[in-house]
Amino acid sequence: MDKRPERIHLHARFLTQGPERLLHHDNTTLCKALAIFFRLIGFLRPYRVGVIWSFVLASLAIVATVSIPWLTGAAVNQIDSGDKSSLVKIAIAIGGVSIVRLGLTVGRRIVAGRISLGVEFDLRNRLYGHLQGLELGFFDRQQTGQLMSRATVDLQSVRFFLGYGLIFLIQSALTLVIGATAMFILNPKLAAISLLPVPAVVLVARRYGIKARPALQEVQQRIAELTADAQENVSGVRVVKAFAREERQAERFRHTVTRVFDQSMYSTKLRAFYNPLIGFLPSLGLVAILYVGGRDVVNGSLTLGGFTAFYAYLLMMLGPMRTLGVALGMAQRAAASGARIFELLDREPRLVTPAGAPDLVAGAGRVEFRDVSLIYEGATENALTNIDLTVQAGTTVALVGTTASGKTTLSSLIPRLYDATSGTVLVDGVDVREVSIPSLRNSVALVTDDPFLFSETVAENITYARPDASVEEIEIAARRAQAHDFIEALPEGYNTLIGERGLTLSGGQRQRLAIARALIADPRILILDDATSSVDASTEHEIKEALRAVMEGRTTFIIAHRLSTISLADVIVVLERGRVVAHGSHDDLARESELYAAIVEKGLPDQVFLTRKPVETEVVGL
Repeated sequence: MDKRPERIHLHARFLTQGPERLLHHDNTTLCKALAIFFRLIGFLRPYRVGVIWSFVLASLAIVATVSIPWLTGAAVNQIDSGDKSSLVKIAIAIGGVSIVRLGLTVGRRIVAGRISLGVEFDLRNRLYGHLQGLELGFFDRQQTGQLMSRATVDLQSVRFFLGYGLIFLIQSALTLVIGATAMFILNPKLAAISLLPVPAVVLVARRYGIKARPALQEVQQRIAELTADAQENVSGVRVVKAFAREERQAERFRHTVTRVFDQSMYSTKLRAFYNPLIGFLPSLGLVAILYVGGRDVVNGSLTLGGFTAFYAYLLMMLGPMRTLGVALGMAQRAAASGARIFELLDREPRLVTPAGAPDLVAGAGRVEFRDVSLIYEGATENALTNIDLTVQAGTTVALVGTTASGKTTLSSLIPRLYDATSGTVLVDGVDVREVSIPSLRNSVALVTDDPFLFSETVAENITYARPDASVEEIEIAARRAQAHDFIEALPEGYNTLIGERGLTLSGGQRQRLAIARALIADPRILILDDATSSVDASTEHEIKEALRAVMEGRTTFIIAHRLSTISLADVIVVLERGRVVAHGSHDDLARESELYAAIVEKGLPDQVFLTRKPVETEVVGL
């Protein structure tokens, strides 16, 4: 099997698509690149003063650069005439101009560096802020490494171009214009001869730009895939080692690296061919000038100093012309990276709130689902279908069902982690789509079966929802979650820094910290998504007794697979394939619902069930 990636070869497609179609493709590519280019320029607007200063310094440096060949020609004439005193003055002038040019160049680079870092700072914050505003469903379909690559590698490319490449490109263009003007003033005939290769340079540079942009964009995509693979391998290192699959992962990573290498080599070949070609073409003019200008000097129609000055101007222009390919490469890479960044920035959030939406009204936590259905983006079947369920404030509801029955999905609609495709979800009589998201989510606390902990201290993880919580409140929440004892046993107690995702703690310890984090938020609605799945029976009993007191007066949704946890519920709701098929007490459901009886028999551990008196809960449409 050939693992080499498909590459972008515009010249190969010429044979199959025809010149007219390919030319249209090239023009379209160029237009897109220009649109992205000018959009990137917009990020310089906050730094326009610095940009102006950078251009001023660059222009003055160009003037100094252009004056040196003229002074050099004058020095040669003085040498030829034997005027030593004037020669010393000219030599001092050349030294002074060179020092001034050095100072101007250093100043321009400092200003450009400030602009570059400022653009990166703004763009990175804007990108991160935009990502935070996107709905959870977007991240369900994205690889973390892909997003990280756009926020790092692509941003670096844009930064270097806007901070250095753009000014360098303009400076090179100004040098060419001013140098050409000086050459025409010195000798129009030689100037015209020396500039004959310029149209060819422009055509080659345009062709290079058309080919380079898609190639570089593909390189950026392959690097993003590499980043995603590396991130996945590091995150899943426990699974890799547990199953001794290091070699398999290494082979997979080698394949990804090969794809990056092959595509980068194609881009490198383009650069290796076009950059020297762009640098070679002006040399043809240099050859002509040496012959024609040298002949004029011999014939006496041109002074040696004039020829030297003209030759120095031509050499001065060769540098910018030879580096034109490098500058175009930076521009193409920035355009390719900009396209990937704008792809994210242009992705509008699909979970929105009306402008000026009010906060969620005060209430006790009554939750109502009215004919709610949900289908995930890209799915062919509903995750939820026609759910009608009213849960009175202070009620504890256990959601029970087989895998993929919709338990977690249903509870996720309450804090608007997802939006229902149809129907309405209400909290205390208010449609959750009509209130501000922060006020809604501050009223709901969620504890999942795989709690995420940040690489911060234990106290900072507990107070994540309420950073202003006091030390006493932190300890009370930890005690309620049966976490205080093991926290005190840590090296620095509540100030102990835990590892990434809390991997330095056991599964039960992570879940107890997550429960403490939820409790300190003091929510009116508490969602426990299999929150005791990673604790032993003894710890589960302690947490369950703590939760029994904590849930008093709160509306609680329990998604569990243990009878002892479900025993905390006032009512049990059974789901199957996204529909509510039964509800009631454990004893009633065990007798009346074949599905629930089967779940109890096959899916739930054999534990003593503590019967509770059912609370009136409306379930419509059964």
